[in-house]
Amino acid sequence: MEEANAWHLTDRLDAEHGKGDPFAAAVRATRMAMIVTDPRQHDNPIVFVNDAFLNLSGYARDEIMGKNCRFLQGADTDRGAVQQVRDSIEAKRDIAIDLLNYRKDGTPFWNALYLSPVINEGGETLYFFASQLDVSDRVNAQQRTLDEKEHFEREVAKRTRELTDALSEKTMLVHEVDHRVKNNLQLVSGLLAMQTREVTDPPTRALLEGMLTRIEALGTVHRQLYQAQNVRRFDVADFARDLATDLIRGSGRDVRLHLDLEGVEVPVEKAPSVALMLNELITNALKHAFPDGRSGRLSVAVAPDGNHVSVKIADDGVGMPAAVIEKRSFGKRLTGMLARQLNASIVWSSADPGTIVTIRMPREVAGTAARA
Repeated sequence: MEEANAWHLTDRLDAEHGKGDPFAAAVRATRMAMIVTDPRQHDNPIVFVNDAFLNLSGYARDEIMGKNCRFLQGADTDRGAVQQVRDSIEAKRDIAIDLLNYRKDGTPFWNALYLSPVINEGGETLYFFASQLDVSDRVNAQQRTLDEKEHFEREVAKRTRELTDALSEKTMLVHEVDHRVKNNLQLVSGLLAMQTREVTDPPTRALLEGMLTRIEALGTVHRQLYQAQNVRRFDVADFARDLATDLIRGSGRDVRLHLDLEGVEVPVEKAPSVALMLNELITNALKHAFPDGRSGRLSVAVAPDGNHVSVKIADDGVGMPAAVIEKRSFGKRLTGMLARQLNASIVWSSADPGTIVTIRMPREVAGTAARA
């Protein structure tokens, strides 16, 4: 309704068509390139063109009048866009679209075309009014932006592939190192086991057996790292499971193992210290909690505790007298040194029955942000 009323506003100007028509004068004088076509004639030819269009296209007026405006199209004009214009003409509706057109001298330019039908009150389409604007700078800038974006995305994808390949190579290298270290530790362990069997002095034999379990604990670390996907992180729970299982199986004791483990990763740099400390504590429990072939139960629990890792080793054995807890044995000194390296706290406490050892250590190495 508002559009129809706006159309009738032109009646108030009371001007005859021709030189006195202010709309015709405006179309002639504007710097916007404009043409008018007549759909009532064959092939919808151009019946009016202003000077701005002549300047834009490079054609003379007599070269344009009576022709369909498809002469502006060229080899790289988008056929799909042309079809959209045709569909709009057929449907008698407005369209605004960017088309690649060509001047008379063959130079291309991007044409922001706006096409609109002129329909009388009887519904008859009298003309099509079309304005053109050279927007080559805008379209070319958009294309440059798109090209730069695609180039950037290709470079990012290329760099990502390079980093992925580099990481894969690094992972393979680290795994190979862990594999070789594991094999070397197994060799040392085998040699030490052979030497231990030749020793008859009980204290010396005990020292060698203790050293053997420590080497085997480090071997378990490198075995786990070799099998892991993440070469920078070490899962305390997985290691505790493997270590406790191996130690109980190797001890030949009638000790039931209870595991309460929740995966907690720490930096791989912590792995040797964690391994040796857990080895000392589990070995100590097997050695002292169940004397004279006594059976029992050993529990190992690992869980996250905020920014820390909580480890508990508990047995239902004979318990540790206060004098034993305070005793400064080599294993106790080693455990204390490892705890300091890990910035960990370690507490021995008596249970009823048995003993509980509680360890609490940060999940990250010193100088790095704590990981929740």
